[in-house]
Amino acid sequence: MSKNAKIAAGGVAAGILLLIWLPWWAALLIVLGVPAAAYLALDPSQRRRLRRIRRRELGR
Repeated sequence: MSKNAKIAAGGVAAGILLLIWLPWWAALLIVLGVPAAAYLALDPSQRRRLRRIRRRELGR
């Protein structure tokens, strides 16, 4: 299993556990809020680099 597949599987498992233990709106807030907060914590130069990498991968 590749590294990205392991991360995706872990994310799905964490999402399912959150839905079981928390109300749906709290789980949704966590699932959407954590990646958004991590992105906003980056420097502007790191954000530009991340956007450039994403665009390059989309063109494959």
